[in-house]
Amino acid sequence: MNQSSWSVKAKNLPEHSRNPIHTDEGGRAAGFDGALVAGVTVYAYLTNPIVKLWGVDWLRRGSSIIEFKSPVLANQLVECITVLEEESLEVNAMVENETRAQCTAFMNMSNPENPILSSDELLEVIDIHLVDEWEDYGRRAGDDNEIYSELGLVHPAIWPAVANHVVERNLVDGAWIHTRSKIFHHDSVQIGSIATVESYVVRRFETRAGDRVVVNVSIAVDGEKVVDVEHEAIISLTSNN
Repeated sequence: MNQSSWSVKAKNLPEHSRNPIHTDEGGRAAGFDGALVAGVTVYAYLTNPIVKLWGVDWLRRGSSIIEFKSPVLANQLVECITVLEEESLEVNAMVENETRAQCTAFMNMSNPENPILSSDELLEVIDIHLVDEWEDYGRRAGDDNEIYSELGLVHPAIWPAVANHVVERNLVDGAWIHTRSKIFHHDSVQIGSIATVESYVVRRFETRAGDRVVVNVSIAVDGEKVVDVEHEAIISLTSNN
């Protein structure tokens, strides 16, 4: 077992203000001390040591499970503690010695078949041109790995960000929180590609924190699937959260 660490100061990007939870006012209104840093940004930090170890191979065929345990606030120092196991790489996002998020990455993990036509709640198919806010997300968030600019590749945090876009577009009205994702890479993707996104609602359920939804998102480029995402979020917060 090998262990290493990498640290970065957390921040929200301008586009995150579309969700009030990522503003100081919205975060406090939801019962927190300030603006919550977007889960996809925390995920971007957690992928830094993964890609440093496994490189482009992980972007082409690797997978990950990311779970958010408690919020990271803007300007907090996030230490990514990495533990390499025999078949996986575990990366914990630590703030003040507390685990705020945990990512487990794999080089090979089967993606279960989830045929979109099996769902009664299909969402609109959309195309996203992977430029502008999509093309340099990692660098702007604080991931210092230069592999993306050198090879012209989309950062892996874009995939749960695309799933967030699906949730925002179809399922929420107000503040909401990304809680968990499973991400399966089928190929790396060049900046500037046009991603075709198909999605459907798998499950809706209630918790003490609020109403939750699980969405399956399938992303293709030029007719070939490149990523699958199983995405979970609290889409309606309870008043006492």
